[in-house]
Amino acid sequence: MSRLLSRLNPEQRRAVETTEGPVLVLAGAGTGKTRVITYRIAHLMEKGVPATAILAMTFTNKAAGEMRERVADLVGRRAAKKLTVGTFHAFCVKALRAHADAIEMPAGFSICDSSDQIAAIKSALRELHVPEASLRPRDLHSKISLLKNQLVSAEEFLDNALDDEEQLIGRAYQKYDATLRRARSLDFDDLLVKLVGLFRTHPAIRDNFRNRYRYVLVDEFQDTNKPQFGIVRGIADGHRNLCVVGDDDQSIYGWRGAEVKQILEFDKRYAGAVVVRLETNYRSTSQILDAANAVISNNPARHKKTLRSHIGKGEDIGVVVHEDEEKEANSVVFDIVGKMARRDLSFADFAVLFRTAPQSRVFEQAFRANDIPYILVGGMSFFDRKEIRDLLAYVKQMVNPLDEMSFMRVVNTPPRGVGKSSLDALLDFATKKGISVPQALDLSPSAIDGVTERAMTSIRELRASLARLAEGAKARELVNGIRRMIEATDYQTELVRIYADQETRDMRAQAIVEFLNMAENYLNRSDAPSLSGFVEEIALSASDDRPGGDDKGQGKNAVTLMTLHAAKGLEFPHVYLVGLEEGILPHQKAIRDAGDAEERRLAYVGITRAQRRLAISYAATRARFGKRVDTMPSRFLFEMRGETPPSGWCASGTPPELRPDGPIAPPTGTRAATPSAARATTPRSAANSTTPRTSGSPGRRPAKSAGARRRGPPRNRPIPPGLRDANKRKRTR
Repeated sequence: MSRLLSRLNPEQRRAVETTEGPVLVLAGAGTGKTRVITYRIAHLMEKGVPATAILAMTFTNKAAGEMRERVADLVGRRAAKKLTVGTFHAFCVKALRAHADAIEMPAGFSICDSSDQIAAIKSALRELHVPEASLRPRDLHSKISLLKNQLVSAEEFLDNALDDEEQLIGRAYQKYDATLRRARSLDFDDLLVKLVGLFRTHPAIRDNFRNRYRYVLVDEFQDTNKPQFGIVRGIADGHRNLCVVGDDDQSIYGWRGAEVKQILEFDKRYAGAVVVRLETNYRSTSQILDAANAVISNNPARHKKTLRSHIGKGEDIGVVVHEDEEKEANSVVFDIVGKMARRDLSFADFAVLFRTAPQSRVFEQAFRANDIPYILVGGMSFFDRKEIRDLLAYVKQMVNPLDEMSFMRVVNTPPRGVGKSSLDALLDFATKKGISVPQALDLSPSAIDGVTERAMTSIRELRASLARLAEGAKARELVNGIRRMIEATDYQTELVRIYADQETRDMRAQAIVEFLNMAENYLNRSDAPSLSGFVEEIALSASDDRPGGDDKGQGKNAVTLMTLHAAKGLEFPHVYLVGLEEGILPHQKAIRDAGDAEERRLAYVGITRAQRRLAISYAATRARFGKRVDTMPSRFLFEMRGETPPSGWCASGTPPELRPDGPIAPPTGTRAATPSAARATTPRSAANSTTPRTSGSPGRRPAKSAGARRRGPPRNRPIPPGLRDANKRKRTR
């Protein structure tokens, strides 16, 4: 046995050693799937497989980076550098740029970020004379994205439209794609769809990929959609050396196009596939895993597996019912305070997980009122800041002057005399000609009806200036070129115009400095730096398929607040899984649209985030749509206990007239919260903490809730029982 294989357990070793033919590795939560993938790559190289013949794909830049680092630790950095390891989107960009002529796009095509996509959607609706109030742009974008992830074209959707609404969606889909084509741009979904189409229409190109990549590995296979699996099959079906690693029990992105059937039917699609089950969990205690196993076993369509703990039994899982959601939040704060007083813990050891983003509000209020530092994962991204989007649009214009979305963003930012009437006239002219606004300006550079002479002059000067700046921002001059662009466009005046107070302006200006720092970092690690490469790297960093795919909040001593979708792939010593009520988890709309299987998987993901301790709670009443309503404990609570819901229990969606008048019996072992547990107290260490409370502006303390004290525990609140007992023991000693 090699030195590599001796470090693996028997199941992991089998997954690593089975190198030929199709392999399905069912990696339960916390069973070491990344270890299997990285050791498998190292084992292949140890057997003499060239690094250039290995392709490993995953979903987030963070996961890809971790995979590269761990392989480099095993085989050395020089050898690992020859591997192709990255996200699906990054792989597709490289492949499409290499074969841009075959997809009738320039090699320097732009990649639309989410803001660009919404702008293109609005342009499509404007061309169709459809008001945004009747068809919300974000809803339309979600629908188009889902159709692309199902490999349904606009024409195919239109041919099968069942009503006027679907006809409208189909026409908007067509206009949206036409807008992107005019701007020489692709959205994130296009990157996948175009490569599938390239493989289908150009078999010779597909075969080149097959001949190069003789061993293909896919991480998080349960989250692949139809185009992603189409890409994998296009490359791997020639030699069948395909290893997919995933867990159908953690497939929680069906609403975004992921198809769990692809992992469920893998061994049928690939006859003779070896199936390896990783069931030894190195993360959580037996108590936690027993609860997770009990819940997920109620899903009929799944690969059978049972997680076993390598750690041991651990603490019992506490289930508590609270009077309402505010008392639930206060109880969590109270419990954290008590744990911090009795044990050597940090705030970063705790996480509060919930099904929907609005549930965070009461927890944020409770943490703020008690001066507990917290981080809300999923708050505003650095790339969502106005000044960053503006600067990125300027750089995109330098790279691709035909990019209409970026042009429309910067043309009058800061104001340069191009008013709304002139822009409307420009758009009207371009729409009638069936071309983009930049193409219209190229077609008629001197005058366009309805566009003032001053506006035309400003536009010509801006475009000429950006073209000159682009020439001076090549290779090692990239950062200086961006700095000169910021100065030439006088962007600082935009900050003065928008933000009245100096403190806010300074904070926004710091974001501009950070943008330059990003460019500097890109320059230092790139062998062939370019403006287009810099823009591409930023775009791909925004294409992570997971809400929690970044490093936000890591290294800060603060409690983490996050949705269950964002928590995928993370782990915490102490987890509070809150709001386990019918209608929330499982979510009423989700089970109405697709049944409760994915919601059950979401509950399973939440349970298995806990390493040492799991506390579960729900509220007996909750404010919904401006009224306080009685709730039903989640079906998953009963499944966790192996019980059938009692008489009177109603599933989510039951009409009000069929619901019982009084409370029903909670699951066995559920504890009703005591009055003291609904109030919190703050340890002095928390009150004096300088850790940022939220994911918002760095270095600023949020406004406190009315009446909150700045230092020390409020005198009119009880001392937590654990802290009171600790003080009593001290006095006794």
